[in-house]
Amino acid sequence: MRLTKFFRKVLPVVVTALAVIIQMPVNAQETGKNEAYLFTYFTGNGPGEEAIRFAVSTDGYNYRALNKNQPVIESKAISKSGGVRDPHILRGADGKTFYMVATDLYVPEMGWNNYAMILMKSTDLINWSSSVVNIPQTFPKEFGDVNRVWAPQTIFDKTTGKYMVYFSMKQGNNPDIIYYAFANKDFTGLESAPKQLLFNPTNNACIDGDIIEKDGKFYLFHKSESGEPGIKLAISDKLTEGYKYPHLNRVDKETDRVEGSGVFKMNNSEDWILMYDVYGSGRYQFTKSKDLEHFEVIDHEISMNFHPRHGTVLPITMKEYLRLVEKWGTLDDPLVEINSPGLKKLNIDLNAEAGTIHLPVKRGVNLAAFDPQFACWPCYSVKPAGPQDFSKGAVAYTFSIAGKPDKIYKVTAAEDHNPVLEGYYADPDILYSEKTDSFYIYPTSDGFDGWSGWYFKTFSSANLVDWKDEGIILDLKKDVTWANRNAWAPCIVEKKINGQYKYFYYFTAAQKIGVAVADHPAGPFTDSGKPLINWKPEGVKGGQEIDPEVFTDPKTGKSYLYWGNGYMAGAELNDDMISLNMATLKTFNIDKTFREGTSVIFRNGVYYFMWSEDDTRSPNYKVRYATSDSPLGTLTIPENNIVIQRDPVTNIFATGHNSAIQIPGKDEWYLVYHRFTYPKGVDMPRGSGGFHREVCIDKLEFDANGKLLEVKPTFKGIKPVIK
Repeated sequence: MRLTKFFRKVLPVVVTALAVIIQMPVNAQETGKNEAYLFTYFTGNGPGEEAIRFAVSTDGYNYRALNKNQPVIESKAISKSGGVRDPHILRGADGKTFYMVATDLYVPEMGWNNYAMILMKSTDLINWSSSVVNIPQTFPKEFGDVNRVWAPQTIFDKTTGKYMVYFSMKQGNNPDIIYYAFANKDFTGLESAPKQLLFNPTNNACIDGDIIEKDGKFYLFHKSESGEPGIKLAISDKLTEGYKYPHLNRVDKETDRVEGSGVFKMNNSEDWILMYDVYGSGRYQFTKSKDLEHFEVIDHEISMNFHPRHGTVLPITMKEYLRLVEKWGTLDDPLVEINSPGLKKLNIDLNAEAGTIHLPVKRGVNLAAFDPQFACWPCYSVKPAGPQDFSKGAVAYTFSIAGKPDKIYKVTAAEDHNPVLEGYYADPDILYSEKTDSFYIYPTSDGFDGWSGWYFKTFSSANLVDWKDEGIILDLKKDVTWANRNAWAPCIVEKKINGQYKYFYYFTAAQKIGVAVADHPAGPFTDSGKPLINWKPEGVKGGQEIDPEVFTDPKTGKSYLYWGNGYMAGAELNDDMISLNMATLKTFNIDKTFREGTSVIFRNGVYYFMWSEDDTRSPNYKVRYATSDSPLGTLTIPENNIVIQRDPVTNIFATGHNSAIQIPGKDEWYLVYHRFTYPKGVDMPRGSGGFHREVCIDKLEFDANGKLLEVKPTFKGIKPVIK
C-alpha cells in the first residue's frame, strides 16, 4: 500500500527532533495533564470500513492513523450486525475510565435500518469490554417499532452521578428524534426507557447529537436532516431538558450537507474545535471558536493521513498517547514531520512498501549538504541527523520505535521543477508580455471542494522555471457585481491599442464568462460590469458556458474567443475586445472526446486546437488536438491525436486543461497543464483530486510533418528558458 499522505502539510511539531520515548523525562510520561489527542472514527460504508479506528495528534491539528489505518477493535466481536459506526469516546468523571458508544449497523446488508447501539468501557484505551443494547427488544412496549438507532454519545450528569447516553431514533414515518437514558452502573445497558431530549420547533429530523458543557450551560449540536441541512445548535441550563435555539441557522461553515458533529476543547487553550463529516464529498472540515456559537474554518491548518467518517476527538495525557503508539504505532506509518524550508512539501513521496522517501527540493538547494529536518513525534526516532550528501544518490535513514525492529528508508532528493507553482492551482493560461519581457501564468485558484474558489491570481517569470506570486488580480466578491462564486479557467491577451498595451482578461464566474481590463499583466483588473457570455449558442442544449480561450491570429491581428463545456463555440472579438461579432459565431465539428478547455496555437500556417477529454476529477483526464486552416475553420481530427495523458509508470494522473507558449523568435514550444496533486491526489476520496491540482510545464514538440507529438508528463520539468 502506498502511504503517501503523511506529508500533506508540514506544520510545527511539538517535540524536539529525534526525541525518543526512552529519553523522555519520567514526569513527562507520568503527568496527568492532557498533552495529546485521540481521534476515533470509521472510514466508510463498505465491507471492513464500518469499524473503530484510532489516530493520534500532539497538537490537535495534525493527525496520524495508528495500526496502518486498520481497525483497532474487531467489529464482529462487539456488534450484532458486524458493523460499527459513529464512535464517540469520553473520559469518565474519575479521570481514568473511558466510555465509548457506537452505532451497531452493517450497511452492506442492512441498508440504513438498525435497532441497536454498542456500549464499551476501558481503563487503558487498549482493552475494552462491550455490550449491545437492542432498543426494540429491550423496550418493546415503548419502542417496539423503532427502525433506526443512530449515533449514540455519552456525557456525565453531575446532578445524578450517572452517565447519560443520548442518540436518535426513528419510529414508523415519524422524523428522527434525539432521546436520552441513563446507563446502568456497569455501563452495560440502560436503566429505563429513553425519553425525548430535544423538541425541534420545525419538527425536522434530528440526528448526531453532541452535547458540550461550558460555563454552566449545555450546548447541543445536532444535524438537521431536513429543511436547510447542516449543524444546528440548541442551548439549555439543564442537561436533560429545556433546549432552545438561539436561531435556526446552521452553525457549520459549509454549503454542502454535513453530519457527525464532534466538539472538543484544545489543550491549554480557550479554543474549541467543531469538526464534522462533509459526507457528500468524502472530506472532513474543522472549525474553531471561543464561544461555541461563532466558528471559523481552519482546514488549512489540518492534516490527516486517513479519510475519517463521523468520529470524535478526546484529549489524552502523554502517558496515554505513548501507550497507544507502543500498541499500534508502526514504522510503515511513522509519526514524523519533515520541516526543511527547501522542500516542496506537498509533493513529498513516502512509499512504505518500497521503503523509499523522495524529497523534491526547491531551486538552489545544495543537495551535497541538505538537511531534510526530520522531526519525530514522541516514541519515534530517526538517524542520521543533520545535513547529508544527496547528490550521489539515496541516503539510508533508520527509523526506530521503542520495542520494535528498526526500518530503513532509502531517501532521495532532487530538484523537481514540476509543479512550477507551489500550492493548488489549475486550468493554467500562459502569456508572454512584450511590455515586461516576462511570462505570466493565470490559473484557477484550486483546493476548494466543488471548485468553489472566488478569486484569481497571477504568477510571473523570466525563464518559465522561477515563478513569483503577483497576488490576487480579481476577487469576485469585491470586484465583480454579477457573480461571486466559481472562479474558473481564465485566459488573457495582450493588445497594443493606440500605442498603449492593454490586457483583456476573460474568466468564468458562476458558469458565465466575463471580461476585465488592465494596463499591466499583473493588474489591477477592472471588470466590464456584466457577463460577456451568459447564453447558449443556437442548437446547443447541454453543457456550460465556461472555459474561455482567447487567440490572436498572427496573420490578421484579429482576436477570437472560444468557450464551452460539452460543446466548442467560437467567435471573432470586436475591436473593443469586450464584445463579440455575433455574425461570426459558430460551434465546431468536434467529436465525442471533447469535454472542455479549448486552447489554440498557430505554427507554420496551421491552427492547432487542443481540448480536454473526460472529467477533471478522473485520473484519465487528457488532452487531444485537431487542426484547421483558419481560426473559425473546419477541424481535421487526426487518428492518433493525444497531446498528453496519464503516465501509469510515474503515477502522474489527470493531465489536462492546458495552454501552450512559444518562445519569442524561436520554434520552441512548451505545454502548460495541470495534474492531480502528486503523490496523494489519485488516492483522495470521491474525486477530490480534481479539486487539488497542480500546474506543470513540459516541452511541446512536432514532427517533420507538423504532427503534434505526445508529451510525457514529468517531475523534472524543463530547464530555465533563455529568450
